[in-house]
Amino acid sequence: MENQEFLSEMKVKNIMRPATNRFYNWLGFYYFYVFIKKLSCLFLCKISPQTTTPTGEKMKKLLSLTLLLGLSTISMADAPLDNELKQAMAATGNIKNGKQVFKLCIVCHGTEGWGTIDGNYPQIAGQHPSVIIKQIADIRAGNRDNPIMFPIAQIKVMGGPQSIADVTAYIGTLKMTRKPELGKGDNLAKGEKLFYRKCAECHGANGQGDEKRFYPRLAGQHYDYVLRQLKWIQSGKRRNANKTMQKRIQKFKLADFEALADYISRLEPPKEITAPIGWKNPDFQ
Repeated sequence: MENQEFLSEMKVKNIMRPATNRFYNWLGFYYFYVFIKKLSCLFLCKISPQTTTPTGEKMKKLLSLTLLLGLSTISMADAPLDNELKQAMAATGNIKNGKQVFKLCIVCHGTEGWGTIDGNYPQIAGQHPSVIIKQIADIRAGNRDNPIMFPIAQIKVMGGPQSIADVTAYIGTLKMTRKPELGKGDNLAKGEKLFYRKCAECHGANGQGDEKRFYPRLAGQHYDYVLRQLKWIQSGKRRNANKTMQKRIQKFKLADFEALADYISRLEPPKEITAPIGWKNPDFQ
């Protein structure tokens, strides 16, 4: 029932997509070129400390690949969010195929799915499948603004709802890092108080989230990423955010966000979903 109510809300949001999509299609093309350039350094350049950019014939291949894939994204979002979400949620993920799709994610989220400790990219390992599926569907439908990921998430690049289910299934095999980026640790008492007053009801006392209600796992997430998302949710920049959450943090000041994000970054996920220190993903070594 909760999922049905959520999907009904999404139908209303779909009305606002076209104008936003046109802007982010073009902006996304630029970021997609940057993404392809990075990807080419992994697969065309066989990157080394002395070789970081493609040249000559390799640059021609890069430009051709960018035009082939990038121009295919200069269109409206591919499918209504409610249909995409329903189909992806209902599909049985194929881990083997998901491993191939995950190659699109490596440049930003890393081979382990741990993101970056500066918080530019979140840790996706250990995240609930429903949350990952929803965010991909939101981005490709234009309901969440992410110009870097938008062109990558399109059907012509990532694939349809089955591919979303597949890559989500593969991400589900990855363990979380035990060392996310932390804050300064100078106001944890305040952060804990804010967390239990404003966040625990939905995200759980341990930051475990809620798979059925599409609420993300917060435990183990990088400090700067959490801080940025809190700011964006408050300002409305993250348009697919839960409206109840947005109201709850509307009066927060920067110091409140810093204390809360610091406390959240120190919440420990269950040991069974965390990786040993020094672990590397054997699929990409």
